[in-house]
Amino acid sequence: MEKILLGLTGTCRPFLWVIRPSAGSNDREESLATGVPVLGFPQFSDQTTNAKMVEEVWRTGVRARVNEDGTLEAEEIERCLEMVMGGGQRGEEIRRNAKRWKGLTLEAVMEGGSSYNNLNAFLEKIE
Repeated sequence: MEKILLGLTGTCRPFLWVIRPSAGSNDREESLATGVPVLGFPQFSDQTTNAKMVEEVWRTGVRARVNEDGTLEAEEIERCLEMVMGGGQRGEEIRRNAKRWKGLTLEAVMEGGSSYNNLNAFLEKIE
């Protein structure tokens, strides 16, 4: 946690740090609907798949890599954040895609959207 904090503060950029809630917590995790680029650090279970989708399919963020010892260094976090938030071509693409996915997700849940319609169709079948 300390290395993550050092990496985040080392960039001198604003950040939102989302941490998986502890067991029994009612907190919700962030989603594509926020339009915010993601820096992922998968540890287990479906997080690896989610990080792959974020980085390679949706292209809305990057995945931090561990060093040879299997630890995440503050410099890697800084590198990833600069890639996502910086002015380079990749960062611009990531931010553009994050904004696009936000629009698509909001469209899908609005009345008449695909998620809205599918949920209603499901509810009608179980009544």
